[in-house]
Amino acid sequence: MAAGTVRAPAGRSRFRLRLGAWLLILPLFLFAAGTFVIPIGLMLVRSVQDPDFAAAFPRTAVALAAWDGRDLPPDATARTFLAELQAARGGDRISPAATRLNADLAGFRSLLLRTARNARAVGEDGLGTLAAIDARWAEPGLWAAMRRAAGPLTDYFLLAAIDLQRTDDGSIAAMPETRAVFVDVFIRTLWIGFVVTAFCLVLGYPVAYLIANAPARWANLLLVVVLIPFWTSVLVRTTAWVVLLQRDGLVNGLLRWSGIVEQPLALIYNRTGVLVAMVHVLLPLMILPLYSVMKGIGPSPMRAAMSLGARPLEAFARVYLPQTRAGIAAGALLVYISAIGYYVTPELVGGGGDQMISYFIAFYTNRTLNWGLAAALSLILLLATGLLYLAYARIEVRPEAGK
Repeated sequence: MAAGTVRAPAGRSRFRLRLGAWLLILPLFLFAAGTFVIPIGLMLVRSVQDPDFAAAFPRTAVALAAWDGRDLPPDATARTFLAELQAARGGDRISPAATRLNADLAGFRSLLLRTARNARAVGEDGLGTLAAIDARWAEPGLWAAMRRAAGPLTDYFLLAAIDLQRTDDGSIAAMPETRAVFVDVFIRTLWIGFVVTAFCLVLGYPVAYLIANAPARWANLLLVVVLIPFWTSVLVRTTAWVVLLQRDGLVNGLLRWSGIVEQPLALIYNRTGVLVAMVHVLLPLMILPLYSVMKGIGPSPMRAAMSLGARPLEAFARVYLPQTRAGIAAGALLVYISAIGYYVTPELVGGGGDQMISYFIAFYTNRTLNWGLAAALSLILLLATGLLYLAYARIEVRPEAGK
C-alpha cells in the first residue's frame, strides 16, 4: 500500500509537469496554426477543388456528370445549360467559370461570354441554338471540357502541374509540346538548387574551417563578416548584384581595365547572374552549420594523424572530413531547400529561361488568379522538399566513425 501511495503522487506530478509544458507552448502552437499551417493547408486544398463551373451552372454540372462523354450530350443538357447561362448573365459567377474553362481549352472564355451576350429564349433545339451562336458548340471537345470542370473535386490541376491531361474519353495523356512547360521548370529548379548547393559547399567549407581554427579575435571578426550580409535583405543584396554585373558595372569595368576582356561579358539576365547572386545570398546557410560542427572538432585529430605519419591531405580526408559530415549534410539541406524555393533573385537577375517554379506559382496566384494550378505546383514543390527532409532524416551521420 505504501509503494502504491508513493507512485500515485509521482504520476500526478509528472502529469502536471507535462500539462504545464503543453500549456506553455499552446499559444505558439495556435499562432503557428492560425497564421501558417491552416492558410497553407487551405491553399493546397485548391489543387483538388474545382467549384467555379458548378457554382455558375449547377444543374448543367449534374447533367454532364451523367453524360458518357461520347459524341454530343443530350439536347436536354444543352437546354439546361442555356437556361442557366441566361439566368447567370450579368452576374459575377460566369467570369470565374469562363476563366477555369479557358485554362483547359484556349478561347473558351471569349466563347462563353459571347454566348451569354447573344443567348435568347431557349427553344426545343438547345444544341441548334448554341450552334447558331457559334459553330464550336457542335464540337464534343467543348462539352468534354465542361464535363471535366464539373467538379467538385478534380485531378486537372495536379495533372497539368506535371504536363499531363485527361483526354475527351477520360484517359490520361501527355500535354502537347506547346503547352508542356512545368516538368522542364521543375528539372531546372532542382538543377539550379544542386549547382548552388555545390558552389556554396566548395566556397563555404574552407571559410568555415578558417573561422573554426582562427584565434578568437579573428574568428569573431570573420563571423561578423559572414553574418552582416546574412542580416541584409535579400532584395538589397540581389539589387546590388544587378549593379555590379551589368554591362557597365564594376565587374565588367575591372575586367576591361585589367585587359582580361575587350568587350563586356554577359553576366546578368542569364544563368550566370542567377548562380552568382544565389550563391552569395545562401552562402551563410552553408558556413554556419559547418562552423558549428568544426568548432567542436578542433585541430587535435589532424595533428595526431600527421604525428603518426599521415600526409596533410590524407589526414584531412580520412580523419577530419568524416567528422564534418553532419555539418555538410545540414548545410546542404538548408541551402538546397532554400534555393529551390527562390523567387526574387531569379526574377531580378535571370532571363526568361532561368525562372524557377516559384515564379510560376506567383504568376498564377497574382496575375491570372489560377489558384488551383498555383496550389498544385506548390504541393509538388512541398512534396519534393518533404522527400529531401525525409532522406536527410534517414541518413545516419556518425561523426565518431572517423575518430
